[in-house]
Amino acid sequence: MQGTIFGHYAGGMLTFMIDIGLRTGLFEAAAAGPATSADLAKRAGLSERYVREWLGAIVTGGIMSYDASTRTYALPPEHAACLTGAGSSNLAPVSQLVTTLAEHVDGVVAAFRSGGGVPYERYRPRFTDVMDRLSRGTFDETLIPELLPLVPDLPARLSRGIRVADVGCGTGHAINLMAAAYPRSTFVGYDLAEDAIEKARAEAESLDLPNATFEVLDVATLAPAEPFDVIFAFDAIHDQADPAGVLSRIRASLSPDGWFVLVDINTASDLAQNVDNPIAPFVYGISTLHCLTVSLAAGGAGLGAAWGRDVATRMLHDAGFQEVTVHDAPGDPLNLVYVCR
Repeated sequence: MQGTIFGHYAGGMLTFMIDIGLRTGLFEAAAAGPATSADLAKRAGLSERYVREWLGAIVTGGIMSYDASTRTYALPPEHAACLTGAGSSNLAPVSQLVTTLAEHVDGVVAAFRSGGGVPYERYRPRFTDVMDRLSRGTFDETLIPELLPLVPDLPARLSRGIRVADVGCGTGHAINLMAAAYPRSTFVGYDLAEDAIEKARAEAESLDLPNATFEVLDVATLAPAEPFDVIFAFDAIHDQADPAGVLSRIRASLSPDGWFVLVDINTASDLAQNVDNPIAPFVYGISTLHCLTVSLAAGGAGLGAAWGRDVATRMLHDAGFQEVTVHDAPGDPLNLVYVCR
């Protein structure tokens, strides 16, 4: 068991090293071809001594190889595919979720002892940027061609022109992608974070999208003047203070033939069914350090990220959705897509 525990600690340190490699451009530089530590430092514009020590961790962690005879380091192409580029296959940005949440361990420990939680405001603005970087590649690759067609007739309706909302929209990239693809439809994104909404508006303006608007709003108070034809929620329900209330608000904000598309974490609701799930420790850890605590900080339900398929389906039915169909999320093994009528 001691070896297992130390293996976890070694993996934790490698997470920090991956974050450094991402921020400094070292993986992109290494992908250009084998190099000595001096050559790699020159490519990235960094201090050689720091690069050499970083390489020690990265090589012994099995991410890069080392040729002692030439003192050169290499990033295998199959490893580069997981650590470089702007697409969803680049897993390096996930490291920043871990290192960002590490900053809040003290606050969460205090909440363990006294109750309550760490308010969402304390995570911003860095959390906003991290979540944007994590989701952007997946949205770019799968939202329009793969996710939207999961909803019957939705691409055709969007082409004709309908009203669409995204609750907990973050930096609004999903809204802006849809607004660009379907100019006859109108789109609005809601989020509690002012910094996220500012970024969403800036992107919409840069892309000249008059059909995309964004509002700072606690979605627990959602009450649009006109109903929406489709409402999306991407990983935004489980950390609400009142998730059941938000789902009911969403149901009440839809037109009679409207759809709700919920994208959320792919776990079981029963811990016993998650024991052999390799992503479960990751999900429960993120939940403890963010999702659970931001809800409890607001006096909320503390649903947690691992609420799971059974609880999610039950809560959707309780909110008034008669038809709930569940799909694997395209290009995203961490999530499921609930298409609700």
